[in-house]
Amino acid sequence: MGLTKQYLRYVASAVFGLIGSQKGNIVFVTLRGEKGRYVAVPACEHVFIWDLRKGEKILILQGLKQEVTCLCPSPDGLHLAVGYEDGSIRIFSLLSGEGNVTFNGHKAAITSLKYDQLGGRLASGSKDTDAIVWDVINESGLYRLKGHKDAITQALFLREKNLLVTSGKDTMVKWWDLDTQHCFKTMVGHRTEVWGLVLVSEDKRLITGASDSELRAWDIAYLQEVADLEEPEPKKSKGTSPEIQDTQPEDGALETDETPEDRILTCRKAGSIMREGKDRVVNLAVDRTGRILACHGTDSVLEVFCILSKAEVQKKMDKKMKKARKKAKLNSSKGEEEDIEVSVEMTLQDEIQRVTNIKTSAKIKSFDFIHSPQGELKAVFLLQNNLVESYSLQPSAPAPQPVRTSRITIGGHRSDVRTLSFSSDNIAVLSAAAESVKIWNRATLQCIRTMICEYALCSFFVPGDRQVVIGTKTGKLQLYDLASGNLLETIDAHDGALWSLSLSPDQRGFVTGGADKSVKFWDFELVKDENSTQKRLSVKQTRTLQLDEDVLCVRYSPNQKLLAVSLLDCTVKIFYVDTLKFFLSLYGHKLPVICMDISYDGALIATGSADRNVKIWGLDFGDCHKSLFAHDDSVMYLQFVPKSHLFFTAGKDHKIKQWDADKFEHIQTLEGHHQEIWCLAVSPSGDYVVSSSHDKSLRLWERTREPLILEEEREMQREAEYEESVAKEDQPVVPGETQGDNYFTGKKTIETVKAAERIMEAIELYREETAKRKEHKAICKAAGKEVPLPINPILMAYGNISPSAYVLEIFKGIKSSELEESLLVLPFSYVPDILKLFNEFIQLGSDIELLCRCLFFLLRIHFGQITSNQMLVPVIEKLKETTISKVSQVRDVIGFNMAGLEYLKRECEAKSEVMFFADATSQLEEKKRKRKKREKLILTYT
Repeated sequence: MGLTKQYLRYVASAVFGLIGSQKGNIVFVTLRGEKGRYVAVPACEHVFIWDLRKGEKILILQGLKQEVTCLCPSPDGLHLAVGYEDGSIRIFSLLSGEGNVTFNGHKAAITSLKYDQLGGRLASGSKDTDAIVWDVINESGLYRLKGHKDAITQALFLREKNLLVTSGKDTMVKWWDLDTQHCFKTMVGHRTEVWGLVLVSEDKRLITGASDSELRAWDIAYLQEVADLEEPEPKKSKGTSPEIQDTQPEDGALETDETPEDRILTCRKAGSIMREGKDRVVNLAVDRTGRILACHGTDSVLEVFCILSKAEVQKKMDKKMKKARKKAKLNSSKGEEEDIEVSVEMTLQDEIQRVTNIKTSAKIKSFDFIHSPQGELKAVFLLQNNLVESYSLQPSAPAPQPVRTSRITIGGHRSDVRTLSFSSDNIAVLSAAAESVKIWNRATLQCIRTMICEYALCSFFVPGDRQVVIGTKTGKLQLYDLASGNLLETIDAHDGALWSLSLSPDQRGFVTGGADKSVKFWDFELVKDENSTQKRLSVKQTRTLQLDEDVLCVRYSPNQKLLAVSLLDCTVKIFYVDTLKFFLSLYGHKLPVICMDISYDGALIATGSADRNVKIWGLDFGDCHKSLFAHDDSVMYLQFVPKSHLFFTAGKDHKIKQWDADKFEHIQTLEGHHQEIWCLAVSPSGDYVVSSSHDKSLRLWERTREPLILEEEREMQREAEYEESVAKEDQPVVPGETQGDNYFTGKKTIETVKAAERIMEAIELYREETAKRKEHKAICKAAGKEVPLPINPILMAYGNISPSAYVLEIFKGIKSSELEESLLVLPFSYVPDILKLFNEFIQLGSDIELLCRCLFFLLRIHFGQITSNQMLVPVIEKLKETTISKVSQVRDVIGFNMAGLEYLKRECEAKSEVMFFADATSQLEEKKRKRKKREKLILTYT
C-alpha cells in the first residue's frame, strides 16, 4: 500500500468586521449591575455584547452553526434567550457567557421570544406557525399551541392572568388560555399581516401594528370586570372622536354582541393612532414601565409616543372642558348668564400623545429602549449598514430633542467587502468596500486604519507594505499611504469598472484589466511631492493591450513571461508579456471566468467560473487536466496556497473549499458564512485565509498542525449527513394522533436519538447482568462456596454500582429538555423493565421528581399497551401506591422548607429592621428621587 498524501486542516479562528447582523434584534442587557450601558447584538451565529460608552466588544456568546434570529433578556437580567435559524433556543448566562440550556421544538426560524413577568416561562414563536411555552427552571417544554396559519410575529404573556396573546402574518391575533392550552378568542379585525403587538395600561389595552400606517388600540375587559363596567351611564372619556370613527369600518367585524368567547375577556376597538410612516410596522415596543411606546417602519425614523397616566389624562380633559366652556360662552348671546351644558369627548389622542421622532443615519433594523427613573429615555438602534447608534431623550421636556450619545462604527464596514489582501509579513489584512478601506491587525483583529475610498473592487499591498493600491468601480486607481492614512493619488485608469489587479513578480509594477476591453501595464515611480521635500510613490502607464471583450481578471505567471486574461466571452487568453503576442486560448467554460490563479511554479492555471465549475489547465500546451464541479452557485474567488498545488475556492453557496490540483481531490470544506462569499485572501505563508461575505462578516481561518486524512474526512461528512437525515425524518407518532400533528414541545434530533440508545443499552446491560447474577447464585449454591462474581467494566467505571443504579444514572444524565423526546423514540419492549425499575427507585425515595415525570409521560404515550398487558397490572398497582405516598412526602418537605424560609425572613427583617428584595429596592429608588427633588429646590432657591 502506497503512502497517502497528508494535508493539514484549516479551522475557523475568528469572526471580525461585524458589528451586528440584520436578522436578529438588538437588546439592552444588564452587566456588572449597570443598566443602559451594554447591548447584545446578533452577529451571525454568535452574540456580541458591546459597551456603548467605550465602543468595545466585551463578551462573545459562542454559537454553533445556525444564524441568530431573535434575542430576549430575562427579567432578572442574568440570562439571555437566543433563538436560531433552525428553530433551536439556547439560554446563556450573562455572568459566565455559557449556554447550558437548549430547547429544540420548532422546525423553522425563531421569530419571537418573550419571558413572563417572573422569568420562569418563555414563549417562543416561529416561522413554522407554532407557539411553544417552555419551563425555563425545569428546562423542559410545557405545551405547543397550534392555530396560526403563517409565521408568528409576536407572543406576549399577560401579567396578572395566565393568558398568552400572539400575532401572526396570517392577519390574526389569538388569545390563549394557558390553563387549558386552547385558543379562546381570535381577533380578525386586521386586513394585513400583524407585525407588532404590545400591552399597555396594566394589560387593559392592546396596541397592534400592521402593514399600514395605523396603530390600532383595543380595550380589554376581563370577566370579573365586565359586570362592573355595565353601568347605566357610560363613561364619556371612553368615547371615540369622529376622526377615529372614520378609520373603524374595516374593523367592524369585532363590534358584535357578546359571544361565548367573551367569557374570559372582551376586546373592543378603542381607536387608532396614525403613524407618519406609510409603510409597514417593523417593530413595535413599549418600555418596562408601560409609559413610552415606540415603533418604526422600513425607514430611518423611530416614532415615540407617551402613554399618559389617569391623572394626566384628567388634567388634560379639565383643560379641554375649560376651553370648551369659554368658547361656548363667547358663541352664546351676551344677555344669557345661565350655565351652559358642555360635553367633551375623550379621544385616544388624549391618552396616547406623540412625543417626537428619532432620525437615525441609516435604515433601522431593530431597536430597544430603557426609560430610567430620572425620566431619561435611552434608545439603541441596530442599523442596516452594520452600525449601532444610541440616543437619549427627555420625553417630559416641552420640546424634546433626541441627542446621539454614542456610535459603534470602527469595528466594520458599512457595506459588503469586495476585496481582501494580506501584507507580505502576514500581519496586516486589507479589506475594502464601497465606502472605505480598513487595515486590520491579524493577531488582535483590531482595525488600525480607516481610509475613505470609492467603490473598491480589487487591491494589493505595494512591496514594502507602506502603501496600498485600490481599483474602483469607476475605473480609478487610488494610492494610499498607510502611515498617514492619506490618499496620495487618484488616476483615471479605465473607462469602465476596474475589475482586476495583478502585481508583477519582479515587484516593479502591476497590470490592470477593466470593462473598457483593455489591459494596462503600470510601473511604480518616485515623484516630487508638492507638500514635502521628500519624494513620494506614484505610478505611470507604460503599455496598453486592447482586446475584443471586457476583461474580468488578469494574472501574471511567476516567471513574468506570460499574462493570463479572462474575457467576457467565457475564454481565457494567454499572452507573452514582452511582445504582447497571443500564446494560448483556454476555452471550455459555459459562462465567463470570474477568477483564476497560476501556481507558484507556473505549471498550472486554475479558473473559476459562474457556471459553478473549476477547470485546471496546463500552461505549457493549454490542455484541460480536469474539470471539477466545485460549488452549487457561481465560483467567486480562487487562489493557490503559496509553494504548493493546493488552492482555495469561494462560492455564492456560502462555502470555501480546498482542492488538490495534482490529484484533483476535494480536501475540505470551510463552512461558517451565512450568505454569498465575495472574496478571500491566502497569506504569503499559507497559514491563514481570510474571507468576506454578504453577511458583513470577515472570517479568519488558520492552518493547524493536525493532519487531515481524506478517508476520515469523507467518513465525517457521511456521519454529518446521516445525523441531518435522522433529524429530518418524520416525528414518532403517539397513538391517537395523526402523522404530522405533534402536540409535544420537543422534536426529534440526533441528541434525543442518542439518549434513547443510551437508555436501551442500559436496559440491555441490566437484563444481562441480572441473568448473570442469577446464574452466579445457582453456581454458588451448587458448589457450596462463594465463587467470585465477574465484574462488568462499565459498572466498575461508575464506582462498581448495581445494574439498576446504572439505569438510574443514565436517566439522570439525559438533559431535561430532551427527556420526553428520548422516551417517545424508545420502543415499547423496554417499557415493562423500566416500569419495574421505577417501582424500586420510588420505593427507595430517590429522584422522585425525575422518575414521576418519566413515569407519567410513559403512561400517557403507551396507555393502551400498558393497560392491556396483564403482566403489568400488579406493577402499576404498586406504582400507584408508592407514587402517591412518596410524592406527598416530597410535597410536605417542600412546604416545611418554604415555611421555614418565610420564618427566617421575618426574623431577619425584625432584627435588622430592613425589607427584603423588591420592597427594599423600590423604597431606595423612591428615597433617591425625593433627595434629587430637594437638591433641585435648593439650587433653584439659591
